[in-house]
Amino acid sequence: MAFTKVLIANRGEIAVRVMRTAKALGYRTVAVYSEADANALHVQFADEAVCIGPAKVSDSYLRVDHILDAAKKTGADAIHPGYGFLSENAAFAKACVEAGITFIGPTPAAIELMGSKRLSKIAMLEANVPCIPGYQGGNQDLDNLIAEGRKIGFPLMVKASAGGGGRGMRLVHQESELKSSLETAQSEALNAFGSSEMILERAVIAPRHVEIQVFGDTHGNHVYLFERDCSIQRRNQKVVEEAPCPVMTSDLRKRMGEAAVAAAKSCDYVGAGTVEFLLDSQGNFYFLEMNTRLQVEHPVTELITGLDLVEWQLRVANGETLPLAQEELTLTGHAVEVRLYAEDPGVDFLPQTGEILLWQPADLPNVRVDHGMTSLGEVSPHYDPMIAKVIAYGKTRTDAVRLLARALQDTVLLGVNSNKQFLVNLLQNPVLVSGDTNTAFITEHFAQDISLKLAVASHEALAVAASLFVHQTSQSGWHTGIAPAIPLKLQVGEQLYKLAIDQAGSRFCLQHEGQTEGLEIISRLENQLVYIWQGVRKSVAYVHVDDTLYLDMANGNLTIVDVTHAPPASSEEAGDGQIRAPMNGAVVNILVAEGETVVKDQTLVILEAMKIQQQIKANCDGVVGAISAHVGLQVKKRQVLLVINAD
Repeated sequence: MAFTKVLIANRGEIAVRVMRTAKALGYRTVAVYSEADANALHVQFADEAVCIGPAKVSDSYLRVDHILDAAKKTGADAIHPGYGFLSENAAFAKACVEAGITFIGPTPAAIELMGSKRLSKIAMLEANVPCIPGYQGGNQDLDNLIAEGRKIGFPLMVKASAGGGGRGMRLVHQESELKSSLETAQSEALNAFGSSEMILERAVIAPRHVEIQVFGDTHGNHVYLFERDCSIQRRNQKVVEEAPCPVMTSDLRKRMGEAAVAAAKSCDYVGAGTVEFLLDSQGNFYFLEMNTRLQVEHPVTELITGLDLVEWQLRVANGETLPLAQEELTLTGHAVEVRLYAEDPGVDFLPQTGEILLWQPADLPNVRVDHGMTSLGEVSPHYDPMIAKVIAYGKTRTDAVRLLARALQDTVLLGVNSNKQFLVNLLQNPVLVSGDTNTAFITEHFAQDISLKLAVASHEALAVAASLFVHQTSQSGWHTGIAPAIPLKLQVGEQLYKLAIDQAGSRFCLQHEGQTEGLEIISRLENQLVYIWQGVRKSVAYVHVDDTLYLDMANGNLTIVDVTHAPPASSEEAGDGQIRAPMNGAVVNILVAEGETVVKDQTLVILEAMKIQQQIKANCDGVVGAISAHVGLQVKKRQVLLVINAD
């Protein structure tokens, strides 16, 4: 059915990305947004926008009735679901069809089949698609699952049938771990997906994660648009994605591509889909799952093929045949993508929330930055903390990797911590550069990486900070004798630095830990400082807010606070038992009661932010005193949740 106006049932960068192509093809666009997203970029970019509810996703972006009502109000006759939220919800796709609205995606039946790891694996076995040996039966009794696990052998994977994103998934090394792993995975899956159904599979140790992009139309045509390698993962979540796969051969590509097309044909697939495989070191590949939507990492496929996959989605949904046949598709060059997140690698990648004070995406040839961020935007606790996808294209893999590292270094994100330096270090790792990676790469090669440690300020960073904190009040010579150097106390995290700085015009002399070094300022603009340090001219982006300075240094972002005139830290900051929220979020569970005795590192509160649950632990032994939080409470970062009275 022909359509003229497309509603994007999503938010952030993917909503903006879909709108760009839709507008280029002449379609009108409609955004939907929660109250928290009223000023978001996707709202500003759309031709029309409708508020669909409060910030909580269950009251807005997951409300099918609100989204369909927005389509009715605006006259939108097609809906693109993006990825996440309702994109793989068969009931949503069916509701669109019943409302006479074109759903830009596969049929509800295909979504439902492929949304179940158990049922999809059965279908793949029937279609002769290679699958990992395991159990995908309907008997979900715990004792039966344990018995089937013993038959498969160890190590094995326990997976939520309806799962994704690493949730409801456990690697079980030995039989003694199986029962508890199953119980934990079932509970996690039930809470996350509404189903505790499990499958069991033999663990493929340290494989590559290779996925094939497929497309189908309503005329029975199906093609594969080559592969993406998504092997570099952390906790079963993708970190680096690239196309093509570094170890792919033409024969293996053909066999994997044809297997992916067989999977698509088995369910009469329409639109964009991704068939994911595990590839072992012997060249054997096994079906993992099929994602019935556009993938986060689709830009790398677009760059090596020169195609616009959203354009293909729109054309197929409008009843057209696929723009190209299999033999007409070509692959040129190499593309690599990373996801820039608001998270702190130094604190176990804890998601960050707050205002973005400075956002300057890289502007380089052959670099693409997909984002939904506005100037002075905000990272909300209600949604995923991804800021942007940064993608680089090169004639060779080496070119693309090197360019992507440079693009990240040129990207400025101040106001919240991010994984930027972690990603730069990944891309500059010799093993990654060589292409010899697998799903165990980060665990094996990055356990001790400096980006995973709490930030430490270098002498250069301290000198830059001191020069920005000390206003230029005199153009006279160096202060000597009765005019001593200006004392400063600067704090980075928990680390306190006691300094002294002497100023003469544009020159600053820093004294710290017995060392004296000079810095000369060339120019100071609103958000950029140009200076000379040890004979080298450099520049740094910064934001100065009251007593806090945010610096984008070459070795990572720093937040530096001037505490020179601050009063001594209060007892509540000295770890005397005040348990505070590490971020904005919602209290999911309180595991202790007033008067209960607890020990240090015992989990007290479960806090949920950005779809991730965080365990808040005791910072000392003692007895629980006043509890100021309750289940469902929305809390701010540093808000006191409860107090432990030390023994």
